[in-house]
Amino acid sequence: MTVCLDGPPEVVNLGVGVHGTTGRLDVFRLPDLWQLHLYRYSAELVVGGTSYEIRPGFVSLVPAGVQVTYRYRGRSEHLFAHLRPARGEAAYDVPVVQDAGAETPVLSSLLLGAIESATQTPARAAAEVWAVLWRIAGLAAVAGRPHAAVAAAMAHIESHLAGPLTVPQLARAAGVSHNHLIRLFRADTGSTVVGYVRARRMARARHLLVSSTLSIPAVAASVGIPDLQAFNKACRRELGSSPRAVRAGG
Repeated sequence: MTVCLDGPPEVVNLGVGVHGTTGRLDVFRLPDLWQLHLYRYSAELVVGGTSYEIRPGFVSLVPAGVQVTYRYRGRSEHLFAHLRPARGEAAYDVPVVQDAGAETPVLSSLLLGAIESATQTPARAAAEVWAVLWRIAGLAAVAGRPHAAVAAAMAHIESHLAGPLTVPQLARAAGVSHNHLIRLFRADTGSTVVGYVRARRMARARHLLVSSTLSIPAVAASVGIPDLQAFNKACRRELGSSPRAVRAGG
């Protein structure tokens, strides 16, 4: 998802949202406003058909016109801004959902300041929301942690190894463009997305062959390579032996 940061956004609504007290499901779609949320709770968020697990300290940025669904687990409070980004050339790829990590207190302070100043000094509120947008655009690897978009793609890969995994699908799950995910993956892992998926499939296959009693066809299916001939070739290429030899060798 790409957002322009050439200037301060037009901020239409700001506040503290409290949900989950009268029902556990909400569906929203703002036709012409972007939604910025900083979460203080855990829930499931579905954006345009892609599911995300959100936790305290996570931040989301959803473009205008995209439907979002929240599945709450109780009283749920977040800070929010509904806005129209500036128009211009300074466009940045930002994941739909990110873990703000150490930036959470700063983002919270900026949003609370924007909420407090919205009625008296709306220009200041817009400036503070603009600062939040710049900060979430800059969230990246710290202390060896991969970029949030890479981490989101990795989590999707781990939970979907049994099914088809394509770069466009993973980019949607991570909330960034196809090409941006490729660049981020190369920078963070030194590998291509496809190469990483292949490596994870075969690491899972090795574990299952050695540590489980699943049949070889079941192992193949569980790592997304149900064709036994293709699975045998992948094992020989990536693990150096046939599936039976990997199992026998422990």
